[in-house]
Amino acid sequence: MRLKIGNVSIDGLAALAPMAGVADRAFRELCVRFGASYVVSEMVSARGISFFNDKTINLLRISRNEHPCAIQIFGDDPDIMANAAAFALKYEPDIIDINFGCPAPKVNKSGGGAILMKSPELCARIVAGVKRVVNIPVTVKIRTGWNSSSVNAPFVAKLCENSGADAIIIHGRTRDQMFRPGVDLDTIAKVKASVSVPVIGNGDITCGQDAYNMLHHTECDMIMVGRAALGNPWVFSEVNHFLDPSNYPYTPPSIEEKLQVMLFHTGSICRNEGETLGIMKARRHIISYIRGIPFASAFRDRASRVTCMRDVEVLAEEILNTCRNDAIC
Repeated sequence: MRLKIGNVSIDGLAALAPMAGVADRAFRELCVRFGASYVVSEMVSARGISFFNDKTINLLRISRNEHPCAIQIFGDDPDIMANAAAFALKYEPDIIDINFGCPAPKVNKSGGGAILMKSPELCARIVAGVKRVVNIPVTVKIRTGWNSSSVNAPFVAKLCENSGADAIIIHGRTRDQMFRPGVDLDTIAKVKASVSVPVIGNGDITCGQDAYNMLHHTECDMIMVGRAALGNPWVFSEVNHFLDPSNYPYTPPSIEEKLQVMLFHTGSICRNEGETLGIMKARRHIISYIRGIPFASAFRDRASRVTCMRDVEVLAEEILNTCRNDAIC
């Protein structure tokens, strides 16, 4: 199925969410390989861009293997956000996404992320400012509201659409709920009914059945997978197969394939970041890849202490040999 956000065509129904510390270039490329039809960068501080901070600027880099890809920016000053969006264009994103949904206290205290759900008119001004300076589609990512007493996502979404937003991405929880309890499909459906631009539903998509439920309950145009993709890029293959089995074959990965992809992914991070920093960033992914594998608990501590690529290779070999010796591969 083909979706259009502005003038950008997206073939498929499953997107990768912007996750800080997770959705870097290596991970985005891997998720595209396994069926993500659209990916979004880690959130990037507009103020950090204005200061030309090296670490911040590095987050803007996109490879040719991950399009269509959005760069997501966050902040609360319309002028700084507009300047950051204009600067980001040199890295050739397909879309600029604006973060009005991050629940992290550190981000909210700086005025960015989900705290902006308290200031709908400021959200609209930010969208309008960014829209004026870029020649590519602009989207926003929101939550259902700040708390249960202020569920205002349909109103915020409509204001953003009126200010030029080309699509709305909504995580179906308030900021106060963080990631529990279950996602609020009814409010996502209300957002879909309130706007004419595409709506992407996010929250608790862990498998094909979850994606189907989200699409059919809310009538949203696409779903976005977040934490469930960590250590499991195959989730996109599984979702695509569930929604369209004739065009998307899927076989669950074997233990050997999981470990091979873990090594490939770790190597990609190291090539992008250098081995020392890359291994530090990869530890979270390594632990996620081995979760659920028999005897994983025996290897988890070592996975958290790997210091070089060879450590990861030896770890994978030992896990595989243990499984083979017990005839469970």
